[in-house]
Amino acid sequence: MQETDLSAYHNFPYHPGGTLFKRIVWFYVNAILFKTSIIPYSRLKVYLLRLFGASVGVGVNIKPCVNIKYPWLLNIGDHSWIGENVWIDNLVPVKIGKNVCISQGALLLTGNHNYKTPSFDLITGEIILENGVWIGAGAIINQGITAASHSVLTVGSIATKNLDPYSIYQGNPALKIRSRSII
Repeated sequence: MQETDLSAYHNFPYHPGGTLFKRIVWFYVNAILFKTSIIPYSRLKVYLLRLFGASVGVGVNIKPCVNIKYPWLLNIGDHSWIGENVWIDNLVPVKIGKNVCISQGALLLTGNHNYKTPSFDLITGEIILENGVWIGAGAIINQGITAASHSVLTVGSIATKNLDPYSIYQGNPALKIRSRSII
């Protein structure tokens, strides 16, 4: 039986884009202005995200203590909310539609590792949150997942498969528990 050998790990051919200088500057901007509550103002954060290459719509609200890996791989639609302590670990593109609510402590994880290979190879997949999606507090969206229009992932749930439109998902792994009606 073969064993895991992390000394053989490498990210090739993965590259996050952006120059080394840009990645270093973003690291410090993210640490000082996003991952803390020193600057609670959403407008400044939206400005900085755009400055670093993110596409950010109007009326976007970004709360304190948000962690964003690479803004140049981020697209946020109009009037979306990102709650406190959200981590957008976007090694590849993350697309957030209009009127999306990502509640506090949620994780969007675009990367994982292949546990079947000795070198623990990197696996990535884009995340798409379509218009009107609600990701509950402490919920996790795994790589390669699409949450279709107006779907809901409840508090603490983990999405390992795509979410159907106008559906509510709960649990680990998240299962559809009912349809969502907006009245």
